[in-house]
Amino acid sequence: MEDKITIERINLLHPKLRTEANTIYHEIIAALTGKAICRFAFTLRSFAEQEALYAQGRTKPGPIVTWAHAGQSYHNYGLAIDIVLLVDKDGNGTFETASWETNVDFDGDGKADWMEIVSIFKKYGWEWGGDWVKPKQDLPHFQKTFGHSEAELLALFDGKKLIPNTNYVNI
Repeated sequence: MEDKITIERINLLHPKLRTEANTIYHEIIAALTGKAICRFAFTLRSFAEQEALYAQGRTKPGPIVTWAHAGQSYHNYGLAIDIVLLVDKDGNGTFETASWETNVDFDGDGKADWMEIVSIFKKYGWEWGGDWVKPKQDLPHFQKTFGHSEAELLALFDGKKLIPNTNYVNI
């Protein structure tokens, strides 16, 4: 089942990633055949949104959810995706419950749904935050950086090295 919100969020990604992310998403749809679907929870995040998220758990209420200031996240350049599983617990087709469980096999095919998603992203060369060393491990996070650091991307952004008529860095 295609999630309209995910399609909208794919269209916010850096133009170099949109077609591939759409392909990945449709492979995920084909792989998850049970009571869970995948939603791309975050793709592009503005600098203001990033700074507000960084403040959470520090100067604003809530748990700490990021270690990156504005300009220091691949989300700020449309080069990252965070996922969540949406589960239809009551079987009515609404997929009303969010899950970040990485070891549950909602479709009963012998493979944890989360790990099926990870393998699809990795097949296309995306880096998974679950492979990072704790405490900065980020299980919902995937990124494709084209070999650029956040500092390089910020320098391109600050230097207005953008794709014409957009706010996307020209990489």
